[in-house]
Amino acid sequence: MKRRYFGTDGIRGTVGQPPITPDFVLRLAHAVGRVLKRSDEHPTVLIGKDTRISGYMLESALESGFNSAGVDVVLLGPVPTPAVAYLTRALRASLGVVISASHNAFPDNGIKFFSAQGAKLPDDWERAVEAALEEAPVWVDSAHLGKARRLDDAAGRYIEFCKSTFASDLTLKGLKIVVDAAHGAAYQIAPKVFHELGAEVIAIGCAPDGLNINHEVGATHPQALVETVRAQQADYGVALDGDADRLQLVDSSGRLFNGDELLYLMVADRIARDEDVPGCVGTLMTNKAVEVALKERGVHFVRAKVGDRYVLEELSHRGWILGGESSGHLLALDKHTTGDGLISALQVLQACVGSGKTLAELLAGVNLYPQTLLNVRLQPGTDWTANRRLAGEIQAVETELGDGGRVLIRASGTEPLLRVMVEAVDPAVSSACAERLVEAVQAG
Repeated sequence: MKRRYFGTDGIRGTVGQPPITPDFVLRLAHAVGRVLKRSDEHPTVLIGKDTRISGYMLESALESGFNSAGVDVVLLGPVPTPAVAYLTRALRASLGVVISASHNAFPDNGIKFFSAQGAKLPDDWERAVEAALEEAPVWVDSAHLGKARRLDDAAGRYIEFCKSTFASDLTLKGLKIVVDAAHGAAYQIAPKVFHELGAEVIAIGCAPDGLNINHEVGATHPQALVETVRAQQADYGVALDGDADRLQLVDSSGRLFNGDELLYLMVADRIARDEDVPGCVGTLMTNKAVEVALKERGVHFVRAKVGDRYVLEELSHRGWILGGESSGHLLALDKHTTGDGLISALQVLQACVGSGKTLAELLAGVNLYPQTLLNVRLQPGTDWTANRRLAGEIQAVETELGDGGRVLIRASGTEPLLRVMVEAVDPAVSSACAERLVEAVQAG
C-alpha cells in the first residue's frame, strides 16, 4: 500500500493546510495510540518540539489524541530531534514524537516518530498507522484515559548525554566557538554543551520568537556563522538547523566544511585511533572526491538514496556505524541511534583537539570535485525517464567524464522539478555538461 501521508521523514506541510491541522493531528495521535496498544497494554509516548509558534497548537492536539486512546504522554518542551530519540530509549518509553519541520521556515511544521529503541520506524509501521486513520475512532472510557506530565529536566539529561560522547581525557578549553542554533530547538542546549566542555562560547541564532526559526541563520544559512567567526576571531563555528540534527562547521579562516568532508574526517579519525572502519555510507549526492579518498584508505563506500533514513537503513544492513549526507546529517551509530548535529560536531572537534591539527590540515588530502546542480521544472505527469535524447546525452557525458566525474539526475520528492547534477575535476566542464543535459530535458 502506498503511503498517503508519510514522506521520507514523517508528515510535513504548511500549518493550517491538510495534513498539518489540529483536527488531523489529533486523529493521527489517536491512530498511532491504537497501533501501539496492539503490542503494549499501557504505552507511554514522549513529545518534543522545536520553537515554531505552531508547536503549541500541535502539541495540544497530539496530547489529546494520545490520551483519548489510553496512552500516557510525557511533554519534553523544546528539545532537538535527537534528544527525543535519546530520551525515548533512556526512559523506556514506547514511542518518541517530534513536532518539527527541521530546516523549513516557520509556516511549515511536521510530525515524526522514533521507536522505543530511538530509531526511525519502518514503512510497515507507517502503513499500519495510515490504515488505522481510515478506521472510526474508538475513544476509551474515562477510567482508561491517558495522562500527561512534563519532564522538567529533559534538556539537562540530553546535555549530559552529548557530553558523554566526547573523550573524557580531552577538553575544549582554550577554544573560542561560535554556536548558531538557527533560533531552533537547541537554542538553550547547544551553547551549554560546548561551554560545559570548556569552550568560550559566542551564541548567535539563540533567541527564538516562534517566527524566526531558520531565518537567515543556522546550517541552511551559514553566512551569518562565517561572518561572526571572522569578526570574533573564533577558532570554530558550529551551525545547526531548526531541529539540530544537521551540522555545518566553519574554521578560523571562515572556510565552510560540508557534510561530505566531515564524514571523511570522522572516518579518518577512527582509523588514526586504530579503530576498524570496514565501510561507510553516503548518498547519491556525496562528492566523488570523498569516495575516492576513502577507497584510497581501504574503506568501502556505498551510496544510499538521498535521506538520512536511507543512510541509516544501509548502515544497519551492513553492520557499519558511520554515514552521512552532504547537507550535514551525520551518523555515528556507536554514539547515537540517529543523526545528531551536536554529537557530530563534538566528534569532529574531538578529532581536531586529539590530533592537534586544524580542520583544514586533517582534510588536506580531500579536494572536492566542483558540482553543478541545476533544477528543471517539469510539466505535471512528465515521464523524464522516457526522454531518449536525454538518455543519449547522459551516455555521452558519462563517456567524456570517465573516472573523472559523474552524472546524477533525479526527480525532486517535494516539487515538480528534475535535479541535474554533474561533477568533474574542471568546474567549466561540469557546468557545460550540466547545461547540455538541461537542454536535452527541455527538448524532450
